[in-house]
Amino acid sequence: MSGPQDAILAVNAGSSSLKFALYPVHGLDVDAARLTCVVDGLEPAGAPRICVRGDGEDRQTQLEPAPGDVFDHALEALRVVLENHAKTLRVAAIAHRIVHGGRHFFDSVVIDDAAMAYLDSLGTLAPLHQPHNLAGVRACQRAYPDLLQVGCFDTGFHATLPIMEQLFALPKVLRLAGIRRYGFHGLSYRYVMARLFEHSARAGQKVVVSHLGNGASACAMLDGKSVASSMGFSALDGLMMGSRCGALDAGVVLHLMRQGWSREKIEHALYRESGLLGVSGLSADMRTLRASSSPDAAQAIELFVHRLIKECGTLTACLGGLDLLAFTGGIGEHDSATRQSACDRLHYLGVEIDAELNRAAVGDVVSPIHSKQSKVEVWVVPTDEGRVAAGDAARLYATV
Repeated sequence: MSGPQDAILAVNAGSSSLKFALYPVHGLDVDAARLTCVVDGLEPAGAPRICVRGDGEDRQTQLEPAPGDVFDHALEALRVVLENHAKTLRVAAIAHRIVHGGRHFFDSVVIDDAAMAYLDSLGTLAPLHQPHNLAGVRACQRAYPDLLQVGCFDTGFHATLPIMEQLFALPKVLRLAGIRRYGFHGLSYRYVMARLFEHSARAGQKVVVSHLGNGASACAMLDGKSVASSMGFSALDGLMMGSRCGALDAGVVLHLMRQGWSREKIEHALYRESGLLGVSGLSADMRTLRASSSPDAAQAIELFVHRLIKECGTLTACLGGLDLLAFTGGIGEHDSATRQSACDRLHYLGVEIDAELNRAAVGDVVSPIHSKQSKVEVWVVPTDEGRVAAGDAARLYATV
């Protein structure tokens, strides 16, 4: 009887949850996730819960709060899950989604002390994500000290940005200090482009992909490579998001500083109190806003779509046209009304979707939603950032 199959554990650590997925390894490639596990409710005073799906399991279990590091608590719950599947799957390495790789890390890397020190220095560039990503790395290092830990960076996909997309109109000394446009959601874009190349002959042409979720961005691609992005120096720029403002006149920040606002207060407002939440005064969740009769909720949705249309126009101008438009992320995959509204307003580019196909696309499979008359292909592509990270980790594992 053969032993357990090697697998890569992909980890996405946030402020209040840990998401895990176990991807079986075949050579240098990985299959779709065999097992997924989410531990949420890890925020202060939260109610920790573990949700496990796959490999014969589909359950939710409330966890008893425990003293100590919340990630350690979550990993202990995960350890029990993995032990239950140890006869079929063996964790060979751990892949971590890390939002910012800065000026030095574009390709995925094995994480050592020097890498951790550099990644720590980037925390202020993505305060909602980077510190939690790295806390997850440290927790996994404690829990699995003998396993290879691999960092996979959302900024990496945008290494191909041309110089005109990297530059801000700032003094050169600031650019040399690393203040430039980076772009984010790169693991998602890599996955979506790979799926589009499998399904569409236009994937290598002029493509705009919109990753719409609690974090949101859009990316223009030629030959499957990033040439322009709505996000720039930090994960705050560009599209309106769940609780982040997106693109903002820097003069607003200067004004608030003159009004006596502290850096911490400004940062909290822009990252955690703005976006859909700030405009609606109700929620950062598009589903909640859709279900609400509040005029402010309707205004928040309208502004979300308006900002998306503006960014699509900018990216299309950079491309010199548009051959394919794709939607991904929680909102992009599941909210047909947002897709319909956006595509209606992009009709001037030749975008036309089939209303029935659009309503039927619920983010479970790659789905075309354009009409037969549309000059632009439109697709809904469910993303899998963990699979991209796991694939990179599998290839690095094979070299050590």
